[in-house]
Amino acid sequence: MDLKSQKVKLNDGYFIPVLGFGTYAPEEVPKSEALEATKFAIEIGFHHIDSAHLYQNEEQVGQAIRSKIADGTVKREDIFYTSKLWCTFLQPDLVRPALEKSLKDLQLDYVDLYIIHFPVAMKTGEELLPKDENGKIILDSVDLCRTWEALEKCKDAGLTKSIGVSNFNHKQLEKILNKPGLKYKPVCNQVECHPYLNQSKLLNFCKSHDIVLVAYSALGSQRVKGWMNQNHPVLLEDPVLCAIAKKNKQTPALVALRYQIQRGIVVLIKSFNKKRIKENTQVFDFELSPEDMKAIDGINRNIRYNEILFGVGHPDYPFSEEY
Repeated sequence: MDLKSQKVKLNDGYFIPVLGFGTYAPEEVPKSEALEATKFAIEIGFHHIDSAHLYQNEEQVGQAIRSKIADGTVKREDIFYTSKLWCTFLQPDLVRPALEKSLKDLQLDYVDLYIIHFPVAMKTGEELLPKDENGKIILDSVDLCRTWEALEKCKDAGLTKSIGVSNFNHKQLEKILNKPGLKYKPVCNQVECHPYLNQSKLLNFCKSHDIVLVAYSALGSQRVKGWMNQNHPVLLEDPVLCAIAKKNKQTPALVALRYQIQRGIVVLIKSFNKKRIKENTQVFDFELSPEDMKAIDGINRNIRYNEILFGVGHPDYPFSEEY
C-alpha cells in the first residue's frame, strides 16, 4: 500500500497523512540521529514529520527535509511538517516570534501545522523548563483564547497552513470552539492514545466537531524518566493484543497502530531504528476484523504513561477531567 495516498482531510481543507514520523528522543540520544532517522523515514515514504521546539532538534529535522527536497526524493508540498508552541511562549505576543524561531531553525518558509504543545503556561524566557531554587517548574497563567487568536494570525500571515492543539481536554477545546469571533477551529488535538488509553470519549467529541485526533505514544511509551510513570504494565506485552497479532500474523505494535487508523485517528510512530521504522509502514497491508477491534476496545484501562506532572494543580492542567 502506498503510504503517501493515505490522508485525512482537515476542517480547513488541507490534508494530513494518517501515519506520521515522530522525532522526539530523550536528551542522551545524539541529535545527529534525528537527522539520519528523518532522512530514512522520508526515503521510505513518510511524508508527515512531527517535531517541536521542545525537542531541540528542529535544525536537524529541517536539514533532513531540505536534503530530501534537494536530492529530488520529495517536493516541499509533499511534506506535512508539524511544529509545536512550547509552554514558555503561550503569551499572545510571544507566539509569532516562537514560530519564526522554529522556521529559522528549520530553514523553511512555513510549517504545515502549528499546535499548542500543552495548555499550561510556564514563566516566559529562554529556559525551556524554568525552575525555582527548589527545582520546581515555575508556572504562569494565560488566557488560551488569546493564545489561539495569536495562532490564527500566524495562519493568516502564511507562517503555518493549519493550526491546532495538543493535550487539551474537551472543556478546553469547547472554550476555543465557543470563543466569540473565532476565525479558525483547531484542526487537530494531539494526545496520548493507545489501547490502554483509547480516548473514546475525547475521540467522539473531536469527531463531532470535525477535529482530527492525532495519537502520540501509540505503542504505550518510551518510558522517559521524569516524564513517564515507570510502574505501568507494558502495552505490547498485553495478552489480548498479542493473541490478535498472532492470529493476523502481525506484530503487537502493528496491531496497535492499525487499531488507531481504523478508528479514524492519525497516528505517530517514534523510532530511530531503521528496521522498526520500515516495519511500521506495513500497517496498511492488513485489516483488523470488527471482532478484533471490539476485543482491543475491551483492554482499555485509562492508563496514562505521560502524566506531565509539572502541571498538576494548575487550573489549566488538562488531565484532571475525565476526557
